[in-house]
Amino acid sequence: MVGTIDYFLFSINDSVMLQQRLIIWILVVSTLISTAASGQVQVFAQVNTSQDIYVGESFAYNIIIDGDNKPGEVDLSPLAQYSPQSTGNQDVSQTSISIINGRTTRSEVKRYVMSYSLTVSQPGPVQLPPVTVTIGGAQYSTNPVELNILTPGTTDQLKLDVELSQKTCYVGQPVIMTVRFYCYAQTGDFNLDIAAFDKSEFSFEDPDTVSSQAKLYQLGNGASVYVSQDRVTHTGREAILLSFRKVLIPQQTGSIEIGPSSVSAGVAVSRVRSQDPFDDFFTGAKYTYRRFMVSSEPLTLQVQPLPDEGKPAGFYGLVGRYIISTSAEPTNVNVGDPITLSIKIGGEYLRAVKWPALEDIKALAEDFKIPEEKAAPEIQNGFKVFTQTIRANSDKVTQIPPVPLSFFDVERGRYVTVESQPISLNVEPTKILNISDLQGSDGARVSKEIEAIKKGLSANYEGADCLTNQSFSPVSAIVSPGYLVIWAGPLLVLVVGSLVRISTHTSPRRQAAKRRRTTGPKAVKALRRLSRGAHEQIAAILKQYVADRFDKTAGSLTAADCCQAVVEATGDDDGAQAMKEIIELCDAGQYAPLKVEIDSAKIKQIIKLIEDIDRRSGK
Repeated sequence: MVGTIDYFLFSINDSVMLQQRLIIWILVVSTLISTAASGQVQVFAQVNTSQDIYVGESFAYNIIIDGDNKPGEVDLSPLAQYSPQSTGNQDVSQTSISIINGRTTRSEVKRYVMSYSLTVSQPGPVQLPPVTVTIGGAQYSTNPVELNILTPGTTDQLKLDVELSQKTCYVGQPVIMTVRFYCYAQTGDFNLDIAAFDKSEFSFEDPDTVSSQAKLYQLGNGASVYVSQDRVTHTGREAILLSFRKVLIPQQTGSIEIGPSSVSAGVAVSRVRSQDPFDDFFTGAKYTYRRFMVSSEPLTLQVQPLPDEGKPAGFYGLVGRYIISTSAEPTNVNVGDPITLSIKIGGEYLRAVKWPALEDIKALAEDFKIPEEKAAPEIQNGFKVFTQTIRANSDKVTQIPPVPLSFFDVERGRYVTVESQPISLNVEPTKILNISDLQGSDGARVSKEIEAIKKGLSANYEGADCLTNQSFSPVSAIVSPGYLVIWAGPLLVLVVGSLVRISTHTSPRRQAAKRRRTTGPKAVKALRRLSRGAHEQIAAILKQYVADRFDKTAGSLTAADCCQAVVEATGDDDGAQAMKEIIELCDAGQYAPLKVEIDSAKIKQIIKLIEDIDRRSGK
C-alpha cells in the first residue's frame, strides 16, 4: 500500500522532475568538456527519451540556450496541441579558473535552460516541431524532437472517480467537483490529468472549508488542489483513497462536455527477493513496477442562462440559496456611542459573498454614521460573518433597519431578495456640558459666615484670620507640606519612574511590541541573503514574519491563515492574496522545485509586499 501523502505529493510528477534533473546534469557535465566558449549563441531542444513516455503523462521539454545566460522569448504556438506549461528556467553557466606558472586564466561557458511540460494524448511516433526563440533581437530555431508515446496497461488495482454535485446549473452557479483515486496495491509515482482543468468555460476556486490534514499540490497544468489521504474499504477491498474537491464556476451557457480524466501510476507486479536475508529487513521490500492507466467516465454539464426579467438592483452575481441575519451589541446607547453590527450570511458557497452595501440602505445611511473602513470577513460554522461599527446620529433612532441580500434562487428559478430582521435600539441623548457644569456654581447668593459650599469654589474669607505666618525655618521646611512637595516630589518621581522602567522593561507586552516593530526589517534582511529557488526558506521567512507581526504561531500557519491575518490587520485584500499565492507557490516548490521559479526579481516583489504590509498595519 501507499505509505503517506508526502510520498504521493513528491512522486506524482516525479518522472518529469527526474527528467529535468538528468538533462541539467548532462548539460553541466558537457559544459565542462565542451569548447563552446566561442561566444556564439546556439539554441536546441531536448527531451529525455531514456525513460518511457506514456499517453496523457507530462514530460519535460527543455530548450537549451548555448552562449548566453539569459532567457529568450519562446513562440510555443507550434506545440499548442501538447498543452505546454512552463516549469521554470535555470542558469547552468560554468566558470573555471586555472593557474599555470603563476598565470591565472579564467574561462566562462554560458548556458541557460528553459523547461516546459508537454502532454501527448495519442500513442505512437510523434515529432515535436521546431520552435522559434528570440534572443537579443535575433531569432533562432530549435531542432525537431522524435518521440515514441506508449500506451499504459489497464488494471483493476486502480480506480478513478470524478463527480459533479449537479448535472444542470445556471451560469455563475458554483458546482463542486469531487475527485477520488483508489489504490488497491503497492504503487509508485502518479500522474493525474483532470480534464475539467483544461476547460476555459470554467473559473476555479477552492472550497470554503479544507481539511487541516490536506496538503497543497500543484498539478502539471498549473491548477492547485488540497489533497487528502485516507485508508478506506472500497468494493470490499482495503485501499488508499486520495481525494480532493474543487469549485467549478461556469462562465458561459450551453452544454459543456468534460472528457474522461485519467491517472497513470507505477503498480507493483512482483516482489524482488534479495539474496541477503537482512536486506529486506533494513531497506524494505523491493518490487518490480509496470505502468498502468485508468480513466473516469466523461461528464456533461448543462448550463442555463440567468434571466434578465426581475433582476434586482442589488444583484452582483450570487447564484444558489442564501440566508442573512444581523445582531448588534449594545442596544442601549447614547447618541454617538459605537454599536457593533454583525452580519451573518449562510449558503452553499460563501467565497463569492461580498460585503453588504450598507451605505446604499437609505434608512441606515440617514440614521447612522458608517465608517469607510471595513474589517475582513470570516467564515465561521458555515456562515460568512461581516462586522462593522456604526453610531446613531440622534436619539430619535429606534432601530437598525433590515439588511437586504439579492441572489438568484436556483430552486425557484427566479431572483430573490431576503432581508434580516430589524434590531430595536434605545438611544438616549448625550448631555452637553457648559461652563456652569464645569465650575459647579448655580449663581445663588451666600452669606459671609459660610466657610464652604457644597458645589463649586470655596468661599472667600475676610479679616485677620485669613493671614498666615510666612516666616522661614529649616525645621518648618522639612515638615511643611508645601516644602515637602518641593524636595520630596522629584525624589519620589525618580524612584517611581525607575521602578516602572525596571518592571516594564522586560514585560511581555513590550517584548511583543518590539518584536512587531523589528520583524519586518528582519524578514527583509533574511530575504536579501537568499539566492534564487530557495522555496522552503522563503515560505518559512514569510510565515515567521506573519507570526511575529500579528501574534500568531508560525508552525501552524497555512497560506490561508497568513492571508486572513494580513486582511484583518490591513484590510488590503490584494496584498493578502499576493502573500497567500507566494506562500502556496513556495510550498508547491518544495515538492516540484523545477516547476516553480523564484528569482531575484520575485524576491524584490516579496520584499516590497512586506514593506507595504508593515506600512498599512502600523509600525
